[in-house]
Amino acid sequence: MENLLSIVTFIPALAALILAVFLRGNDAAAQKNAKWLALLATSATFILSIFILTGFDPSDTGFQFVEEKDWILGLKYKMGVDGISVLFVMLTTFLMPITIAACWKVEVRVKEYMIAFLLLETLMLGVFMALDLVLFYLFFEAGLIPMFLIIGIWGGANRIYAAFKFFLYTFLGSVLMLVAMVAMYRDAGTTDIPMLLKHTFTSDTMAIFGFQIVGGLQTLLWLAFFASFAVKMPMWPFHTWLPDAHVQAPTAGSVVLASVLLKMGGYGFLRFSLPMFPVASDIFTPLIMWLSVIAIIYTSLVAMVQEDMKKLIAYSSVAHMGYVTMGTFAMNQQGVDGAIFQMVSHGFVAGALFLCVGVIYDRMHTRDIDAYGGLVNRMPKYALVFMFFTMANVGLPGTSGFVGEFLTLMGTFQVNTWAAAFATTGVILSASYALWLYRRVAFGDLIKESLKSITDMDTREKLIFAPLVFMTLLLGIYPTLVLDIIGPSVEALVNNYHAVIPVDTAAALVSH
Repeated sequence: MENLLSIVTFIPALAALILAVFLRGNDAAAQKNAKWLALLATSATFILSIFILTGFDPSDTGFQFVEEKDWILGLKYKMGVDGISVLFVMLTTFLMPITIAACWKVEVRVKEYMIAFLLLETLMLGVFMALDLVLFYLFFEAGLIPMFLIIGIWGGANRIYAAFKFFLYTFLGSVLMLVAMVAMYRDAGTTDIPMLLKHTFTSDTMAIFGFQIVGGLQTLLWLAFFASFAVKMPMWPFHTWLPDAHVQAPTAGSVVLASVLLKMGGYGFLRFSLPMFPVASDIFTPLIMWLSVIAIIYTSLVAMVQEDMKKLIAYSSVAHMGYVTMGTFAMNQQGVDGAIFQMVSHGFVAGALFLCVGVIYDRMHTRDIDAYGGLVNRMPKYALVFMFFTMANVGLPGTSGFVGEFLTLMGTFQVNTWAAAFATTGVILSASYALWLYRRVAFGDLIKESLKSITDMDTREKLIFAPLVFMTLLLGIYPTLVLDIIGPSVEALVNNYHAVIPVDTAAALVSH
């Protein structure tokens, strides 16, 4: 279908426009219409995105479904997907109808709430499809605005603080990326991403203010992009905005933040840092490896002492993103495959865990772990679903969480044995905090009076979790569903990287 990517990208924005212009009133009927239109738009977007996946040829490592049109100031509107980005597109379109369904009990400024999520979907999809630097930056930065509003208007008691902290952290990091993009245009003479992937940025050592910059321009550009992507993921120690944002965000906002927005950082490393600045990436690989290990161990330990369920899951997300950066900078097939798989899996599992918190928060209006206990006695279906995603978060074999962690550890072991060994302790730590949380919430006697009338999940809530359970099991049992799609593109990325940075002989022996 011609212009399929643009159609998929802008259907949610069109629905947001319809809501803004034509929907009047704030009565129950108008609120219901806003929810149904948002659900229909996001569902239609997902159905159309399936045509992208079915028409995608994994053996073609180039960009497919490419659309290119003249835009403004000599710039191009250019969209396309490859084996790395197509799965993030599918993850986004798959999760958004579930997110909208999770908003069904919202009663405050419902029309504006739906508009914010619809615009956010368009902007997230644009990030993964953009093939022009300027277009990518506009989508990347504009996505901050709807999430800022979602946290700041519909969030918790400290929502204003959390919203501004989220916005300032992510925006300031991206300012350096904008400067780097201007430098890239001056050096390469284009903002076209496929052409930039073929361009070689100089890596000759240069002197700035008396300091010798090893890696030259590549190092400076890499650091500028790192400032943005490290905050967006977020990596340790740039993660401090995330727990506050998650705690204060409404349930649906936490789902989108954990499942999709964090993945933009990992995607950025794969799209820009590694292929465009390979010399600088090689220079900073040891730093990234040990920052990742610290993230896995430190944030897991911090998670173990949390009393707020959403904050615990937020720190868990930082730890899991540590596996992503570790596998990405291993720069071998297993490591990068594992990093992408981990991001997709985390999208399902973390989103489901935040939805699990939302289910009982809607009933009790508290996220304090001490407020619960013995829920299995009153909510057996909920306890089963919560246990399933707890096990997936731990990395139980048979779930998608196991595959991503195993591949990243295997890829890392080939290039840095000590980093892999320390990172493996994160598997044990994740089991500690996850099972500790589950035991205190679900097991034990039901002794709190406030819980004795709590009701189990209703039909809507069961339908929300069903596709997430299905995908977590499917990818755990049949991971080649993802690996076959990303494999050729990852192989091309790895080969192009090592054409510039030769593989260490010992690592090559291990990998074979």
